[in-house]
Amino acid sequence: MLRALAVDDERPSLEELLYLLSADPRIGSVEGAGDATEALRRINRALESGPGGPEAIDVVFLDINMPGLDGLDLARLLTGFATPPLVVFVTAHEDFAVQAFDLKAVDYVLKPVRKERLAEAVRRAAERLGSAPRIPVHEPDPDHIPVELGGVTRFVAVDDITHVEAQGDYARLHTDKGSHLVRIPLSTLEDRWRYRGFVRIHRRHLVALRHVGELRLDAGTVSVVVGGEELQVSRRHTRELRDLLMRRP
Repeated sequence: MLRALAVDDERPSLEELLYLLSADPRIGSVEGAGDATEALRRINRALESGPGGPEAIDVVFLDINMPGLDGLDLARLLTGFATPPLVVFVTAHEDFAVQAFDLKAVDYVLKPVRKERLAEAVRRAAERLGSAPRIPVHEPDPDHIPVELGGVTRFVAVDDITHVEAQGDYARLHTDKGSHLVRIPLSTLEDRWRYRGFVRIHRRHLVALRHVGELRLDAGTVSVVVGGEELQVSRRHTRELRDLLMRRP
């Protein structure tokens, strides 16, 4: 059972988060803090009491935009601790996701918080701590990938994705209608979508062969045009890409 601390300076948001967490069977106890400074004091007390102490904290559900010490500041401080709690960011701002990954966050949940999305964050935290999830996890739809936008989950068709760009442990999916950030490493998507015609062309990019419009050679440099964007092809991937494009139906 996880012991959790929820941190948010907006009382209604904090109360909602506490309610949703307390309803999850994997959460054994949850307390709230109204700002990052208060949270830091509680975490210090928890660490002083030891892993099995009465005030121990396994995971912190942390807002980012708070006055004074904000959520990112607190997470940075925790990286200096010997045995810090896990961190799940809960925020209305999508722009800090890459920074959250750099700080080793378990998950990044967008507001307004949905019960199903928060349950997934709890599952990831339990998995990280070695606790088996109590709620069954369904197999993903192979033809779609869920993305979050403004607290709403949308399902993007894999066939609509033109290329994928690595951003740390995240990946940005590009389509003709825009892009979406997902918390999946590029290497994972490469393995998952290889049979669907996605090919690595660079350490930072996968492209969907069906969407490649041009292959360009200029003074020894190779690039492709996909989704209206020109992407460089590394030398190690050039021959394989050319062979695949030549065999493309």
